[in-house]
Amino acid sequence: MNSLVIAGLCFVGYIVAYHTYGKFLAKKIFQVDENKVCPSCELEDGKDFVPTKKEVLFGHHFTSIAGLGPIVGPAIAIIWGWVPAVLWVFFGAIFMGAVHDFGSLVVSLRNQGRSVGDLAAGLLNNRVRSLFLIIIFFELLIVIAVFALIIAILFNMYPAAVIPVWSEVPIAIGLGWLMYKKGANHTVWSILALIAMYAFVVVGVYLPFKMPAIAGMNPIVVWTLIMLVYAFIASILPVTTLLQPRDYINGHQLFVALILLVVGAVVAHPTFVAPALDLDPQGAPPMLPFLFVIIACGAISGFHSLVSSGTSAKQCETERDSRMIGYGSMLMEAALSILVIVAVGAGLGLGKHTADGQFLTGTAAFTTHYASWASAAGLGAKLGAFVEGSANLMASYGIPANIALAIMGVFLVSFAATTLDSATRIQRYVVGELAQAYKMPALSGAVPATLIAVGTAAILCFNGGFSIGALKKGALALWPLFGTVNQLLAALALLIITVYLARKKVKAIYTGIPMVFMIAMTGWAMVFNLQKFYAGGKWLLFIVGLIVFVLEIWMIAETYLIMKKVYGGDEDAHGAANSA
Repeated sequence: MNSLVIAGLCFVGYIVAYHTYGKFLAKKIFQVDENKVCPSCELEDGKDFVPTKKEVLFGHHFTSIAGLGPIVGPAIAIIWGWVPAVLWVFFGAIFMGAVHDFGSLVVSLRNQGRSVGDLAAGLLNNRVRSLFLIIIFFELLIVIAVFALIIAILFNMYPAAVIPVWSEVPIAIGLGWLMYKKGANHTVWSILALIAMYAFVVVGVYLPFKMPAIAGMNPIVVWTLIMLVYAFIASILPVTTLLQPRDYINGHQLFVALILLVVGAVVAHPTFVAPALDLDPQGAPPMLPFLFVIIACGAISGFHSLVSSGTSAKQCETERDSRMIGYGSMLMEAALSILVIVAVGAGLGLGKHTADGQFLTGTAAFTTHYASWASAAGLGAKLGAFVEGSANLMASYGIPANIALAIMGVFLVSFAATTLDSATRIQRYVVGELAQAYKMPALSGAVPATLIAVGTAAILCFNGGFSIGALKKGALALWPLFGTVNQLLAALALLIITVYLARKKVKAIYTGIPMVFMIAMTGWAMVFNLQKFYAGGKWLLFIVGLIVFVLEIWMIAETYLIMKKVYGGDEDAHGAANSA
């Protein structure tokens, strides 16, 4: 099957969905009202609550939800075949992921920009709020620790990306100053900022920076420490100083990357060399339910609900913009995942250099990389397949391999850094909400809350020492739980949105069906993993996973009892809805 045809059909489908299903949800289900005052205006403080033009917020929101998720998930799940990967990314994004993101944003906009976890108190009860916030804290703890390590590894893998990625910081600060202090045209100056960053990409190609060992510490350890310090600083700065303008630049960078890949797909129009369907890859877990766990960000991801209700709801200027920000950004991310599937499933077949010096093409290139689950599961393997396939697509119209590799390396690190920034800032909000709930206001301030957010991640990273082995073991200790916890969070966010709609007497079926589906898939995957952890004697993973699973069951039981009251006409239960 020609990959260009598949990509073209999916892109057209996303555009149609945005203007039909997205519009239906906005008008009939979430009942978007552009006259409502949003938290960004009501609570404007110049730091976290800032009314923002939709184009700028789109860039911030998109790059925050994307990160490496829409790349690494499809790049490994294609081992089961390109057909199931494409189908889940296409239909999952339209009917689940975009609904989840859009709903999380709207509900938060109507509740002073509070997170979906904190909203559980008014919609359900205080116990559920505490359970939800603990699950969110646990997920973000893993994200901050692991993404600090991932960025360190990427800097080590792609030294040409170091200079251009760090150049983004002063460029973004300058852009923010021009937009908010001088009232400069944000479109013109953001394009100039992007050009400046790509100039540094060329500089990075010829001046790659390889971090040396410092004080006996491995370069990856040094980079991880630097990224944690950076995350702390970025989180306490006003959002308009660094986070927002840098993500706006990254939004432009995404469009450049998409254009480069689309042009490559048009020029090379490679056919898929990945199998259409492979139900039994060597060493792989069952496709059902793990397809729906491994491909998260390209279809539906719980992390998105934290961005929608954590940062974007504090910056959205009017409810009119929420469809573009919430629903549209998810479809754009899904389009990126489709291109990733094309790059690894078809572009890789244009040519691959093996470690022993062979040059393989066609099916041989794909099967060598995806010989087994173990060979395709590592970070280097996932990203390597995408980078090599993307470079092949760009080479089809003359972009030199070293420039193509540098562009994609900068793209990967920039998006990973955005995830780290956003996760740290959201964790700060979560710590603040927990502190307020438990009457500890001294811990809810920006600095103490961020210290807790970064400090707990640092403890997870370095509890075994400052060696590379201890770092990887520490940061990655809980990573096998991340996929199921993240998708569990998506199910729980849909649960909160469904309860909100039910209490407002609006049809909740459009969020209820995705909620039930995600609860079933993540519960199935969690049980499978718990059995594997128990059989393998991995007691930390087993105990923590079991605790999270029990919390999920507890939350669902509490919600079921409350929903019975809502649909049973209990006036007291219905009255509680008005507090949210």
